[in-house]
Amino acid sequence: MTLRPLHALTAALLAAATALAAPAAHADDYPSKPITLVVPFGPGSGTDQFARLLAQGMSDDLKVPVVVDNKGGASGFIAAQLVAKAAPDGYTLLTTTNTTHAANEHLFKKLPYDPVKDFAPIALLSKGQMLLVVRPDSPYKTQADLLAAAKKAPGKLNFASGSSSSRVASELLKQMAGVDMVNVPYKSNPLGLTDLIGGRVDFMFADAPTALPQVRGGKLRPLSTSGARRLAAAPDVPTVEEAGTKGYDMTYWFAVYAPAGTPPAIVHKVNQALAKAMETPAFKDFLAKTSGEPAFSSPEELGRFQAAEAKKWGQVIQAAGIQPE
Repeated sequence: MTLRPLHALTAALLAAATALAAPAAHADDYPSKPITLVVPFGPGSGTDQFARLLAQGMSDDLKVPVVVDNKGGASGFIAAQLVAKAAPDGYTLLTTTNTTHAANEHLFKKLPYDPVKDFAPIALLSKGQMLLVVRPDSPYKTQADLLAAAKKAPGKLNFASGSSSSRVASELLKQMAGVDMVNVPYKSNPLGLTDLIGGRVDFMFADAPTALPQVRGGKLRPLSTSGARRLAAAPDVPTVEEAGTKGYDMTYWFAVYAPAGTPPAIVHKVNQALAKAMETPAFKDFLAKTSGEPAFSSPEELGRFQAAEAKKWGQVIQAAGIQPE
């Protein structure tokens, strides 16, 4: 056996110690450059609006630019895969919904990412509802009108969907009402609403942040809301259940994730920056205008919540009769 010189052994030990200490030292310096919030849906979507408010609040707190990068399409696959493969250093984060982290695993036979193993949970932020909307000149004045028309002409009516939440909301209504309607998928909800306004589809469930401005502008007419209680921002609109489909309840949620392996100290720092961003007047005003429900959590709580939600969405998707693609 050959003994290594003392100075070589000392150097090796110092190198090993430095490598072990690197994550902690890096966490102490974080952030030292711009942070990117990747969004799995297009500009104007509820997630996009949400992320832009977060970005401003985080930037003010962390003193670095925080930019939003929209990577819409493929049911969130593109954005989720990008963040899953990013360096676990806190500079590439995913601002997402139950689409990528609870529903997709039940809608597709194979995902290009693992919603649990590939990510470090940071924080659950809020929950929300969708609105069932039609054009102002639509012959369907109520949800009952829409479903009656669907029963009279099976497979004739179609609906837009720009996210898994949007699609499953309509599929569940189909199943519970016993009607046959056709799904027309879009990269994001704003694109679906554009075609709805243009007369190319018959109706759509869209998240409140995206749908309400169109409703207030007179470009869309709401028939019902998807949750168990009415939206404070649209108190005259009945819930799907109140409109006649008993037992219906469908909501969505927003959360932020980092790539797996991100140092806990960085996860904690981002969690605290998100908490401060949610306390800003702009963010509180956004939630009030869209009837969003604050639901801030710790990283550990988000992990447990996600597991429960994945099970719940699996049950909903199965009940809706949707077969994995």
